[in-house]
Amino acid sequence: MKLPVYLYGHPVLRAVAADADPTAPELKKLVDDMFETMYASEGVGLAAPQIGRSERIVVIDADPVAETFPECKGRRLVLVNPDVEVLDGEKVTRSEGCLSLPGLSENVTRVEHIRLTWDDPDGVEHSEEISGFLARIVQHECDHLEGKMYIDHVSAIRRQLLRGKLNNIVEGRIRCEYPVKYAPRKRR
Repeated sequence: MKLPVYLYGHPVLRAVAADADPTAPELKKLVDDMFETMYASEGVGLAAPQIGRSERIVVIDADPVAETFPECKGRRLVLVNPDVEVLDGEKVTRSEGCLSLPGLSENVTRVEHIRLTWDDPDGVEHSEEISGFLARIVQHECDHLEGKMYIDHVSAIRRQLLRGKLNNIVEGRIRCEYPVKYAPRKRR
């Protein structure tokens, strides 16, 4: 089932997500719904907070960018309770966008090499060193589990320049090609 993507300003996007039970019977359905939502929104990753679930679950299908970033070829991941460890290495600045910030993109500096530990939906633990653009995707999605968004990695001046666009998202003054859920309106 295609679910609405929660947009910037919604409190669930700023909460630290709770651990998920990798053996919960409803997890596989949730993961299927997350993939369907991500594909319908033309994303390469989606974190559970982006669909209103404050749980530590991420889905990634990086294959659509594999022509440009070969390390992404065939990489379809379901990360339950992922943990990212930054490894020594180069930092690279690239443009990032986010389904929860439609129409925006900003340059973000991230490390190129991480160690990722996670459970799969069968409760099996995995650990892998990941590099390149795939490491960026993982870091971006795992930030959502900590209540962070990519705009938190840009300078205060840049965020100030984005204020009008961010307010338009919060106020629902944007058009989006996929189903969305806006932040609750504040009572005045």
